[in-house]
Amino acid sequence: MRDAAPMPEELLEIAIKIVREAADTASRMRAEGVSGVTTKSTDTDVVTAADRAVERQVVGALREVRPGDTVLGEEYGATAVTASGAVRWILDPIDGTVNYLYGLPQYAVSLAAEVGGEVVAGVVRNAATGAEWTATRGGGAYRDGRPLRGSGETDLGQALVGTGFGYDAARRAHQATVLAGLLPQVRDIRRFGSAALDLCAAAEGMLDAYYEKGLNPWDHAAGGLVATEAGLLVGGLSGAPPGLAMVVAAPPALFKPLHDRLVELDAAGGP
Repeated sequence: MRDAAPMPEELLEIAIKIVREAADTASRMRAEGVSGVTTKSTDTDVVTAADRAVERQVVGALREVRPGDTVLGEEYGATAVTASGAVRWILDPIDGTVNYLYGLPQYAVSLAAEVGGEVVAGVVRNAATGAEWTATRGGGAYRDGRPLRGSGETDLGQALVGTGFGYDAARRAHQATVLAGLLPQVRDIRRFGSAALDLCAAAEGMLDAYYEKGLNPWDHAAGGLVATEAGLLVGGLSGAPPGLAMVVAAPPALFKPLHDRLVELDAAGGP
């Protein structure tokens, strides 16, 4: 007989404890000096020894408390399935590695729990500042225990919009063209360098909306749940789910006008 699926609150409790310890490791290693810097997809797409160490730490901690689960991690990929119907954890050990490399205080450990293909719990913790965002499916979103609601802005022309850019030069050129077309139609643009934290900022109303092409599951799983539970719509373009082609997060009043403008600009196209 298959065990009942764990409650989202139970998974969130596990995630919070593990993420706090992992963020402490990232912060300590940053204070000791960044080491083991290599590159991934391009010469500007960096990974550090801390990325690898934090991922190993989180995977090890999850195996201790929930050995039947699987983990999808940015640096080491997916662990083998060891039990049917298990939870899948989606981990970004340091989201915002370039910020981490330069000492900019905008990098986070992001961990989400997925059951049956649906993210049901997530936590994002800024390892530089200690700020922490949490959410459970149907249970709301919180920053350090304070409930969150997204921006009340209804006019795209007055919206502060966050975004990010890929590492491939051709993709960045396309994204720059999209940005040039969008910029005159919004209040302004912000680019902080961590998708997980951008989604949490939108959930909190520090950004009115957010969009980005090229995000992997670990980039948006936890932050996307936080944004959704704060009342934002989170999706792709033209009915697609959020994913590599596009992630848009905005309050209902802003989602359609931002979405439609991004479609006009072919934001999900290009390399």
